[in-house]
Amino acid sequence: MQLLVTVILTLWVSWARGQEITCDPPLIENSHYIPKRTNYELGQEITYYCTTGFFPSSRGNTATCTDKGWDPPPRCSLNPCELPKLKHGLLYKEDTYRSYFPAPIKQWFYYSCDENYVTPPESFWHYITCTQDGWTPEVPCLRKCVFNDLKHVRTPPKEQRLLQGQSIKIDCLPGYSLLNPQSTVTCTEKGWSSLPRCIKHCDMPTFENARAVITGRPFRLNDTLDYQCLDGYENRDGSTNGTMVCGEDGWLHLPTCFKSADKCGPPPPINYGAITSIPLEVYPPWSRVEYQCQDYYELRGPQYVTCSSAKWSEPPRCIVPCVISEKIMNAKNIQIKGKNDKTYYAKTGDIIDFMCKSGRKAATSKESFQAMCLEGTVEFPICE
Repeated sequence: MQLLVTVILTLWVSWARGQEITCDPPLIENSHYIPKRTNYELGQEITYYCTTGFFPSSRGNTATCTDKGWDPPPRCSLNPCELPKLKHGLLYKEDTYRSYFPAPIKQWFYYSCDENYVTPPESFWHYITCTQDGWTPEVPCLRKCVFNDLKHVRTPPKEQRLLQGQSIKIDCLPGYSLLNPQSTVTCTEKGWSSLPRCIKHCDMPTFENARAVITGRPFRLNDTLDYQCLDGYENRDGSTNGTMVCGEDGWLHLPTCFKSADKCGPPPPINYGAITSIPLEVYPPWSRVEYQCQDYYELRGPQYVTCSSAKWSEPPRCIVPCVISEKIMNAKNIQIKGKNDKTYYAKTGDIIDFMCKSGRKAATSKESFQAMCLEGTVEFPICE
């Protein structure tokens, strides 16, 4: 109860004090005002009119009684302008001029603008002039916006400049678009209305044996698109749906939906060789794998095999090399010309030049000392 009484008393005191605050009639030279009273309560307003040749405050010709007096302070002067407040620039020398009384005094200031802002004529110095309607130009310093480092843009050209309030249409190269759906950007006091940057987008792809779950265009960089395989089809991992990602070069991981009956198992094995990739349990149709042979073995046949209609194409085979060991050459008292290898490997079709060891003479024909490797076998000459 005591707290309630305290609150009521506080509110009453505040109201009483507000009732005590009044404003005396204003003293405005070269004018008359209405309504005229001996005093004015808070919130009451007057309207004043200046005599010919004089001008009211640039904030208007009305004033309101406040706890700090009349606001804005009413006045009638020969100059219709108050000291200008220059945004994004600096005032310099002030000049005034009056041709004859009671014409108002002509007043202007020279000024310059901050970095990234320019005067309306785009000169370093300009002047702001007082008129009956206020200061002109109304916006002394205009923001300057410049296109820099524009990538993937057809028009406008680089280094093109716009001033505050101007707009321009941006035309991106095919496959690119602005960050927002609009194609026009505007130079504002704080810079571009939106970032004038063309980024990669992906159009709705053409599906084969699949359909999009959610449609829409264009898709931005890193946007995803879910798809679902048609009935009776599945993708590489055996599921019936998947997700695509819009990348720098277009869609990544395009759908590979295929009939389950057309898939292949692991590629066929070959002697002395294997595929170059990690084998999978299931391969979709038209998958292709590469084979390679062990060292010194020669690949004979197709390097790649393809899955088609649940079958792999014919794999290659690896041809055995000819192995010429030191033991064999010692037994026949021969050696390879220009070679000191204890063991020498030759591929099928290679010609090997032999010679007798020092102090030995040929026991076979001269032609036998040029032998050919044929799938792992070679006829050796003999020396005694």
